[in-house]
Amino acid sequence: MHSKAIFLLAGVLVAGLARAGDPAVGEKMVTEHACAACHQRLVGGDGSTLYTRSDRKVTSKAKLTAQVSFCSTQLKTGWFPEDEEHVVAWLNHRYYHFK
Repeated sequence: MHSKAIFLLAGVLVAGLARAGDPAVGEKMVTEHACAACHQRLVGGDGSTLYTRSDRKVTSKAKLTAQVSFCSTQLKTGWFPEDEEHVVAWLNHRYYHFK
């Protein structure tokens, strides 16, 4: 029983680390799913102004996570929560810089 508890704890710890997201993976996913094309339809230009505009809706990491999840659902990307975390990590690294 003791060894099962250790494996369970190890699994939880690894899952927690995976939730941090990898910005490089997220950037690739954003490119592969043509997120910029949708953003261009919304705001024009190259679409990245969606992230940098003064009246942006995303003002915290929690809101960024929710927005990525919303977009993923709307576009039926098939991303799992850990995939969304990669995208969040990249967007946060590139544009938002939330702690």
